[in-house]
Amino acid sequence: MTNRKIDLLSVASFAHGQPHDQFRWLRTNHPLYWHEEPDGPGFWAVTRHPDVCTVSRDPQTYSSYAGGIAISDMEPEGLAAARNMMLFMDPPQHTRYRTLVSQQFIPRSARTLRPRIEELARKIIDRVIERGECDLVSEIAGELPSYVVAELMGIPLEHGRLLYEWTEKMHSSSEAVPEVEKRAASMEMLNYALGIAQEKRQKPGDDLATRLLNSEIDGDRLTPAEYTFFFLLLVNAGGDTTRNLLAGGMLALFENPEQLRRLRSDLDQLLPVAVEEMLRYVSPVVYMRRTATCDTVLGGSRVKAGDKVVMYYGSANRDEQVFTEPDKFDIARTPNEHIAFGGGGTHFCLGAHLARIEIQVMLREILTRLPDIAAAGAAEWLPSNFISGPRRLPVRFSAGRVAARA
Repeated sequence: MTNRKIDLLSVASFAHGQPHDQFRWLRTNHPLYWHEEPDGPGFWAVTRHPDVCTVSRDPQTYSSYAGGIAISDMEPEGLAAARNMMLFMDPPQHTRYRTLVSQQFIPRSARTLRPRIEELARKIIDRVIERGECDLVSEIAGELPSYVVAELMGIPLEHGRLLYEWTEKMHSSSEAVPEVEKRAASMEMLNYALGIAQEKRQKPGDDLATRLLNSEIDGDRLTPAEYTFFFLLLVNAGGDTTRNLLAGGMLALFENPEQLRRLRSDLDQLLPVAVEEMLRYVSPVVYMRRTATCDTVLGGSRVKAGDKVVMYYGSANRDEQVFTEPDKFDIARTPNEHIAFGGGGTHFCLGAHLARIEIQVMLREILTRLPDIAAAGAAEWLPSNFISGPRRLPVRFSAGRVAARA
């Protein structure tokens, strides 16, 4: 066995996307790999598809509550506050809280939003079509999910840009954005959420923010902390991942022009399947952490109680034992058992159906109205080892080639 340097902590490893060469070596040689931490006890890197699913589906053994979801340990007071967010909960607490918002995201509810999403997508393209160039990330991919979150929460659409800017800072590495700026962005968003809560109490609306304020858990209304962390979760989960998926998916099409031509030639049939392949290939969430609650065995290795166990979705989605030619971007791939929305279990992405609709609608709008869209420069990647996607992606297209629809 050849030794090689493995570094899944440094942002430099993610400077041009996810480190698939490292993941490939790990799946073959050390599928459950003990990764050292400069300022921590170390963690298990889980890189194979079935092992990620095992961890995802067993919250009793692999807890979100015990140590949080990030590799680095949080300060006790920070972890205590974060446990107001569903991502940091285990059943049965997680189940009760998830029920509060699940009705808004079931397939039927998500489909009712489609006409409004189509309208928003048209407006986004209207703003750039006459220029013949734009930044695909900030002016297209980042706009739609921010608008949809604003629509769901009943806040002004123009505030979607604020949500976008805050989340980008919060998810950047400390090397790219100083910790003081990241904390400031987080506090600004939390204060904004509290302000919205005050407005909705005075003037309730038919929106998710109002429903959250009026919801009860075991007979009690949500506390201000619980409400603000719900807001934070919905903004981050509903905005970041969809933006990164759309931008990363378009980049994959640019890098595989034969697949782009194929998709354009049969958009109606191939679009839903292509979105699933984008989810697998891009894997916008790099990892989630769990903490072992007891001694156990995973993938043939002994895991001790208290060990950090980190699931790498991008690696699992290129597992050679599950996917044929996993490094190939194939928009007609079937079957496609990707786990970009999580490996199943209690934390499976609540907004999966809505995200699929958003991506399908925006891709159709882009490829129909900007039929010759192409990359106009190199992509700049997000400086993060937690989420993955282009931060900037300049594109060009024929200005006004297709008229805006009424």
